[in-house]
Amino acid sequence: MKKKHIAFQAVLASSLAISLSACGAGAGDGKTGSSTPAATPASGGGVQEKKAENITITFQNIYPDPTDPKNGMLKKIVNDYQSKNPNIKIELDSLNTDQQKLKLKTQAASKEVPDITIVNPSAQMKPFVDAGLFAPLNDMVAQNGLKDTFQSGILDWYTFNNNLYALPDGNNIAVVYYNKELFKQAGVEVPKTFEEMVDTVKKLKDKGIQPMAIGEKDSWTGSFLFMNVLLRTNSGPGFLKDVVDGKKTFQDPVFTDAVTSFQNLIQAGAFQEGATSFDYNAGENLFKTGKAAMYFMGSWATGGIETSSVNGKVGVFKFPTVNGKGNPDEFMLAPGSGFAISANSKHLKETKEFLNYFMLNFPKEAFAVKGAVGLAQKVDGDFKAAGYSEMAMEVLGLFKQVKGGDLAFDNTMNPGTAQGHLSSIQNLFVQKKVPADVAKEHQTAYESNKK
Repeated sequence: MKKKHIAFQAVLASSLAISLSACGAGAGDGKTGSSTPAATPASGGGVQEKKAENITITFQNIYPDPTDPKNGMLKKIVNDYQSKNPNIKIELDSLNTDQQKLKLKTQAASKEVPDITIVNPSAQMKPFVDAGLFAPLNDMVAQNGLKDTFQSGILDWYTFNNNLYALPDGNNIAVVYYNKELFKQAGVEVPKTFEEMVDTVKKLKDKGIQPMAIGEKDSWTGSFLFMNVLLRTNSGPGFLKDVVDGKKTFQDPVFTDAVTSFQNLIQAGAFQEGATSFDYNAGENLFKTGKAAMYFMGSWATGGIETSSVNGKVGVFKFPTVNGKGNPDEFMLAPGSGFAISANSKHLKETKEFLNYFMLNFPKEAFAVKGAVGLAQKVDGDFKAAGYSEMAMEVLGLFKQVKGGDLAFDNTMNPGTAQGHLSSIQNLFVQKKVPADVAKEHQTAYESNKK
């Protein structure tokens, strides 16, 4: 994985690269093989047009929130394609992340994967690839220069045995968004250490202000935050790799220290009542409507925040040191969820043509709706001149400061261990537990699921 970490750091360092020429006239003209009528001899010796076959392509996605700019962008690209290809209908199945993961598992078990679906990189998608459920996309990305639109190295996370199986939507880092007005009301400053963050939570609570928002019904959100704490207590990336390599176990002090600090944040009252009943969108909307002072999330959230009622009031800061350990310039890295095509699609050719069109137009349309911060593809445009907020420019500036980091737990460990981890961390939002017991839960899950 070390090689991939280095490649991904290079990706982040070049995240402001400018190149979208492939999304110009040639890329977005909608000229696909599926819409061109074939000329056939008529019975009277003339030529008649053969009517194109009506085709439906199922498109599972994770953009269900109408307040998310990517939701509107998705529908625009789909509508544009359908207008240029009237025989093609794109049937959208828009789900929250956890809902989509569960549904895909059920579909995969019966080998009824949608024409296009969503999968996360690396360890999460490997079982689907091993089961032969996804079609290789090497030929597709060669069309219209699509491969060249992606940042260098990002496609490695979706490639197995030299075959590319998914195209990512993002290339993100985790940051803490904060509401400047609520901070001012409470008389608090941006915390420079995790311990100061816990103290800030208490001061916000004392002023009647909800300190942080989270959508922990979708259990990956708490895991994502916990992993940033672990990145600090481990004094850098690689803890999970060390576990796999037999150099450490989950009962190592750096892991129990992370559990202790994470629980300190929860027990200080950081998160809203009933956090595990709020899904991702509901949790994020607390922050976007000014009902919470802080929100820890990947930089993909920038676009939704920018088009919300708190736009102009929000700043960002790096996740701080924990007990004096860690480097704030090391981030949780998030190569995005990827679009994969079913190997058993009845309309494989047409599905590839649509996804090629979709991805070629993705950066241009995302930029137009203020949703281009943290894309996996190169973005052509002046963000500031286009009206992107000061907050968005801050986030873009943080990309330049990345000195490495770690991937999410469920993108690194096998699915069985990952599920044990997600459940264990989610339980901490409900009840306080002995850190050593949490570590034992993790080690047991790992031992039970490793091959």
